[in-house]
Amino acid sequence: MTKEAELRQSKMLALAFFAGAASLFVLTLFLPQNWWTGLLRAFSEAAMVGALADWFAVVALFKRVPIPIVSRHTEIIPKNKERIADNLALFVHEKFLDTDSIIRLIQRHDPVQKVADWLVKPANTELLGQHLVRVGAWMLDFIEDTAVQGFIRRAVHAMVNSVDLSKSAGTILESLTRDGRHHELLNEGITQLARLLDNADTQATISQGIVDWLKEDYAFIESMLPSELIGRKGAGLAVRLASGILNKVAADPRHPLRQRFDTFTLEFIERLKADPSFTEKADEIKAYLLGDETLNGYLATLWTELKGWLKKDLHSEDSSLRRRLVATGAWVGKVLAEDPQLRASVAENLESAVRGVAPELASFLTRHIADTVKQWDDREMSEQIELNIGKDLQYIRINGTIVGGLIGVTLYLLSQVPALLQQG
Repeated sequence: MTKEAELRQSKMLALAFFAGAASLFVLTLFLPQNWWTGLLRAFSEAAMVGALADWFAVVALFKRVPIPIVSRHTEIIPKNKERIADNLALFVHEKFLDTDSIIRLIQRHDPVQKVADWLVKPANTELLGQHLVRVGAWMLDFIEDTAVQGFIRRAVHAMVNSVDLSKSAGTILESLTRDGRHHELLNEGITQLARLLDNADTQATISQGIVDWLKEDYAFIESMLPSELIGRKGAGLAVRLASGILNKVAADPRHPLRQRFDTFTLEFIERLKADPSFTEKADEIKAYLLGDETLNGYLATLWTELKGWLKKDLHSEDSSLRRRLVATGAWVGKVLAEDPQLRASVAENLESAVRGVAPELASFLTRHIADTVKQWDDREMSEQIELNIGKDLQYIRINGTIVGGLIGVTLYLLSQVPALLQQG
């Protein structure tokens, strides 16, 4: 049964009680006049008075009753809409949204412990994963591709524009070379080069290079000499010389080559940070990147490819994302359940967050409640309140009918006491 039907039914019931009292009163007019008739008349008269008085009280809340003098005290709810709105908002703010009430609610129910207890159950984490997957799939269908592609392109362009490539490269190199760390790179390069020279294939390549050089530039002499032997000997000599130089550099921290490497590195870093030519070159690189069709085309298809993969995975029976979500939920539940200090810390941070957010949120909600009620149409507001509480108010009319009748009986009996005493 709808609220409208319930309200109509309760009104008809209250009216039936009044009609019953009125019918009883009319009946007493035609009955023989005796003590019992007087008793019934007193009951019916008082019941009608009580019913009418409570009907007036209920109706006066919502509508104007056109009775001289008292009519200005009717239609109470529509006339006091703004005051009701402010008082309702204040009541909600003080009783439900104040910071201390919310903090006590958190402390009483310990939501962190409840979350931990819920997440440690595999069925719950599996259910959580399924719901998150459904939400993710829905969001993918809801999101407009063009807007996301535009956002990605603007974000990347903004990031590239905001970076000073030359100065950033100089700063990075400066950090990498601090405390002589770049010499570790040099040492590693020397080691790798030494291994390369010690390799038989490398030596064969050098040897063949010498032979090819003789054949190209000194073909006549090469035809008269054992070029293969010269190539092998020359390759061996070159390897020994290079290895000797590398060994000296590796063994001597003050080797001139190292000093020249330091000087070159420092000068290069300073040029990167301050040389206008490097800055100009870096700007050219940025302009090229921002205008490059390949990069922009990749950015445009990046979201499409990512979305396609996500949709395929989310609709798969063996979704990897769902597995990771389930595993993450189980891990969070396990950690929270086993670490009371962590739970206490999370609860403390939750309370701190509530203390920071609750006042502003409460103020916003109370303003919203007050403004919303004030914007309601007077008649609409009255009808909505009557629809929700009018059913209960009709019982006031019913009770008024019954209580009024009983009071009438009581008064009638009291009025008969002197006559009974005289008879006695």
